[in-house]
Amino acid sequence: MPITSLDYAYHQDVKSKTAIFPASKLEAAIATICASDEKSQDKRNKVLALLRDALQAGHAEVRRRFDKKSSGTMVVRANCFLVDQILKLVFKFVEEELYPIGSRSKGESFAVVAVGGYGRGELAPQSDVDLLFLLPYKSVPRTEQVVEAMLYFLWDLNFKVGHSVRNVKECIRSSLSDLTINTAILEARYLCGDDALYTKLRKTYDRVVRSGHGAEFIEQKLKERSERHKKVGGSRYTLEPNIKEGKGGLRDLHTLFWIAKFIYQVDDISSLVERGIFTKQEVRQFAKAQSFLWSLRCALHYLTNRPEERLSFDVQRDLADWMNYTDHAGTKGVERMMKHYFIVAKEVGGLTRIFCAALEAEHNRRSGFRLPLPFLKRKRSIEKFRLEGDRLTFRKDDSIETNPVEMLRIFHVAQKHDLDIHPAALRKITQSLRLINKSVRQDGAASRLFLNILTSPKDPEKTLRRLNESGVLGRFVPDFGRVVALMQFNMYHHYTVDEHTLFAVGILHQIEKGALKKEAPIASEVVHKILSRKVLYVAVFLHDIAKGRKGDHSKEGAKIAQRICPRMGLTPEETETVSWLVRYHLTMSETAFSRDIDDPKTIQDFSEIVQSPERLRLLLVLTVADIRAVGPNVWNAWKAALLRDLYWRTEELLSGGLAAEGQERRIQVAWEVLTKELSHWPAQDVAKHLELGTVSYWISTDTETQKRRAELIRKAENDKSPYTSEVRVDTYRQITEVTIYTADHPGLFSRVAGALAVSGASIEGATIHTLKNGMALDSFYIADAQTKTVINDPERLATLETAIEKSLTGELKTAKLLKNLPTRLPSRVHKALKVKPRVLVDNKASESYTVLEINGQDRPGLLYFLTQALTKLGLLVHSARIATYGVRAVDVFYVQSALGDKVSSEQKVKNIQKKLLEVLNA
Repeated sequence: MPITSLDYAYHQDVKSKTAIFPASKLEAAIATICASDEKSQDKRNKVLALLRDALQAGHAEVRRRFDKKSSGTMVVRANCFLVDQILKLVFKFVEEELYPIGSRSKGESFAVVAVGGYGRGELAPQSDVDLLFLLPYKSVPRTEQVVEAMLYFLWDLNFKVGHSVRNVKECIRSSLSDLTINTAILEARYLCGDDALYTKLRKTYDRVVRSGHGAEFIEQKLKERSERHKKVGGSRYTLEPNIKEGKGGLRDLHTLFWIAKFIYQVDDISSLVERGIFTKQEVRQFAKAQSFLWSLRCALHYLTNRPEERLSFDVQRDLADWMNYTDHAGTKGVERMMKHYFIVAKEVGGLTRIFCAALEAEHNRRSGFRLPLPFLKRKRSIEKFRLEGDRLTFRKDDSIETNPVEMLRIFHVAQKHDLDIHPAALRKITQSLRLINKSVRQDGAASRLFLNILTSPKDPEKTLRRLNESGVLGRFVPDFGRVVALMQFNMYHHYTVDEHTLFAVGILHQIEKGALKKEAPIASEVVHKILSRKVLYVAVFLHDIAKGRKGDHSKEGAKIAQRICPRMGLTPEETETVSWLVRYHLTMSETAFSRDIDDPKTIQDFSEIVQSPERLRLLLVLTVADIRAVGPNVWNAWKAALLRDLYWRTEELLSGGLAAEGQERRIQVAWEVLTKELSHWPAQDVAKHLELGTVSYWISTDTETQKRRAELIRKAENDKSPYTSEVRVDTYRQITEVTIYTADHPGLFSRVAGALAVSGASIEGATIHTLKNGMALDSFYIADAQTKTVINDPERLATLETAIEKSLTGELKTAKLLKNLPTRLPSRVHKALKVKPRVLVDNKASESYTVLEINGQDRPGLLYFLTQALTKLGLLVHSARIATYGVRAVDVFYVQSALGDKVSSEQKVKNIQKKLLEVLNA
């Protein structure tokens, strides 16, 4: 069936239409079937089979073209064309063959109208076909029969149909009260039937709904957009974005189109150039963004074979491969594809800002056109900039061309006076980014402006974000431009590198203001003792500047800092400190979370890296800002406590305090203090208890813990109990502490780890002490395995104790139960994000112990199986640090051989690595 002039524009970019759907051939074949003497049902079955084959062949042809790297735009237009032709043939067959009528009354006429995305001429591979059956008045029996027959036909063809049956009055009334219906009618497209009825709908809609309701429609659409963004995640830089509904996605482009169509009565975005809303370059940007997003969406539908709109981790690699993104210069292909997506999402945001600025300007030209936007106030001046309303703009059109530094200064002035920047000025800046060249970057005034913005007491994150959104930040600091929209393909980092960096600057600002005293008390205190704010802010800004490059990003970032800091006006001493901070910005967290900070060697090694109290303060604040900026729920009280303990012990050593004294003196002090705390005990009992502890026990535990454990041991000895436990909530660390006192034996750690795992708890850390009487005094610091929150429910705590006791007696079949435990993260994530297993054996990190660092894919019970393997290897675990970064588990054990010394034999080291790798690969 030939395409009518009414819908020609929607299909004009579809090439070789006959290969997709041979309309004339099929129409002739249907005519032959209709001319036969067969029963209507038999005719229907034959037509259905004919159309089903044609539809399947058409879809295959569209897919073939797409697989040859045609655009997604081609797919949605071609699919729309294909469905149009099917629908028209179905309509004609049902009307003329199944329910023929001689003389049709006016009430028996109706029109079939495409609405929704289908009405807009866009149909993704798995999208619904939205139809409006438009009636002149109320429904009559024959119309009901035809509509029903058409729907059954479409359902038999496996179409997912969304339909409504309304007359013109109902359409208009619903449009006035329902935004979704209003939008559907706005982009309604005639397919077949009574075209006069469709024309009547269009004219009535324009006269009643569109006329005089522009401001209301815009307000509703912008509100709808905000609510939609909030629902799918407020940031456009989330690592599993929704490319249809998310911020910067297809729906944002649709919103611009809907508003333009409603207000300016245009059918194409390019028409906005004539109206002065967009430039030709911006229209090309719109088309380019839409084409990229359509290609992604179509590939996503084809890959998943469902109407999937989210770029989840499990499909990102396949999408990147299909779109020919390869690994390059230290960046994975999937990360390059996602960077492209985030850049496009950012450009969509820029187009939205420009469009809204044009609407605001329109508001001032036409008194009858009212928007929920601020009225423009009397024009004033602030520091040579013009003020329109509460927004800054440039005084002259050529001010940027004559002095490009003004592009930075306007942001500085806006920050200084708490003002917004006018969208027209932002548009001018975006169009003039080429002017930010080497000479501007080396301009002293420009560097001072940027440094003032970065270190301002007035919310530097907000202004830096504006600089980034406008493109100025990436041009002025090209190394930062390389990490703009750069994602990291893991579940630990929740944002792109540039977003993470800006969040970190914002968190540093909050720490400095005292807004995080409860969450980060030590950082909030020491930040005011730091000698140079400038150094700290520049270091936070640059700490991830080398992400996405070959090599260690910390080392490469330190080199970049050496190059950038002098240009920013920093002294050689300040430059050196910033470079050092960037080089070692991960060291404090790695030490606190992955090393035994009760081991004096750990503190000694860390102190040798830090060297001064000032650098320790700087590194602490940078570390807190970095971790808190990773994403929600990454920072917790346990990590905060570990960092605080490391900070205090290192400060003590750097200041020449008690930590520098000998072991004998420190043990003597511990005994003296504990003896006072146990003054209610008989003296002989105290003396007997003091003889139980080892050197490491007395050095590594505080007095309060020693007292509590002494009471536990005394009770167990008096009761002659083979197993005694204590479960308490450690409010300081916001963690649940499980301490057990029982006879030491090989595999004790593994049994406890298994019991806790099957009880839904995860071990965050552990300290194991074997006392001189052969008894084990072990403490396990645990949290809920799923939520990573403190476990404080009395019933659940009792269940944990029972599980541990049953595990120690052999009643609990741990290995069998672990097989049925759910993973902490979805299985699709585990399949997509593979972690290469690694086992490091370090004999230098501790004077007395061999340190095993085990990296691998996290899974339920991993700690149980690892410690089980350590037991079989004849190793004794002294302490453990357990950390999880997304799907990557980093478990560190301080171990000794059965003889109580380090594992030094090369053959034994290789065997340890082999056995532990077998567990990781299982």
